[in-house]
Amino acid sequence: RQMKKSFAHVPSLIGAMEAEEVGVEHLLRDINDPTISTVANLIHAKMSGLATLTEKLVEMKDYLEGIVDGRITKVNQEIIANMQTILNLLPNLNVEELVRAMLVKTNDVHMVIYLSSLIRSVVALHDLVNNKITYNEEVEFDGVDGVVAVEEKISDGSGGGSEEKKEDDTGKTAKKK
Repeated sequence: RQMKKSFAHVPSLIGAMEAEEVGVEHLLRDINDPTISTVANLIHAKMSGLATLTEKLVEMKDYLEGIVDGRITKVNQEIIANMQTILNLLPNLNVEELVRAMLVKTNDVHMVIYLSSLIRSVVALHDLVNNKITYNEEVEFDGVDGVVAVEEKISDGSGGGSEEKKEDDTGKTAKKK
């Protein structure tokens, strides 16, 4: 006699209080994908925040236009009061001092980005020069067959001259003084 296992679907409903939902959302927000950089996450978060803001502003505009056009006959004073509060909390961007401060901050950020890029380039060039000095060899390419010759300078330790070893495709080595 063979035993057979089967699963039965049990209908269930899981409920949560608002505080629990907020806690779970907070935990989910902290989960990150290690394949995506932190900068990409920040940009994505800002873009989604701006998209949500745009949606809400369009919804507010449509509500107010509905009231003006007469499509919405019953005006909810609580919604109007909340909209007024939101608009009153917006900063006044027409102040010259604020505009100048924003421009200075933006310029400072761009200068830091430019300098860090410049420093990275200089460090990479320095590493390249150090690598060239360490190996002190010249490789010649003919473009078709690849490497034609490798020249390597070897110091003889006497401080005077140096020997040059030249090796071609055949593997023969010739020394020059």
